[in-house]
Amino acid sequence: MRSGQSHIRIGKIAGIFGLKGEIVLQHALGTPNLEGLEKIFIKDKSGRLLPWFVAAVRPKNNEETYLKLEDIAVPEKARPLLQKEVWLSEDDFKRYASKSSPISLLGYTVKDGKQVLGTIQEIIEQPHQLLCRITVQGREVFIPLHEESLKKIDHRYKNITVSLPDGLLEVYLG
Repeated sequence: MRSGQSHIRIGKIAGIFGLKGEIVLQHALGTPNLEGLEKIFIKDKSGRLLPWFVAAVRPKNNEETYLKLEDIAVPEKARPLLQKEVWLSEDDFKRYASKSSPISLLGYTVKDGKQVLGTIQEIIEQPHQLLCRITVQGREVFIPLHEESLKKIDHRYKNITVSLPDGLLEVYLG
């Protein structure tokens, strides 16, 4: 869930709450506490990330948080933001992402046994597994993480050891 070097996609605007234009941020940070968050980023039509300043934060649950954005006081002003992806600065991401949430694995090195495959560039959450997008030999590869393939996570050294199914890499690398 990365864009460039300095921002990380954490979720999307899932809804509008109340009559004062509060939005519901659906996120993968794994914590309800975003207290102190000052800004989020949303892409404009040209693809540039623009800051939106946060006036207030209220926790809902581990996946959703109510945000009151500056300059949005009615639901009609919040409506154009619905379903837009939300990004945080890398510093805010590190500050708010729970160590136990899958998104915190961004940047970890994936190894198949002792062979280094690449660095996690994106985490895709699916019902029964996670997919990690990495680049191997210049090609995009999706590595599944579930109870059969995941062997070890080393948070100290930011390594993930997997045991890949036979032929998986060949599907991507030809």
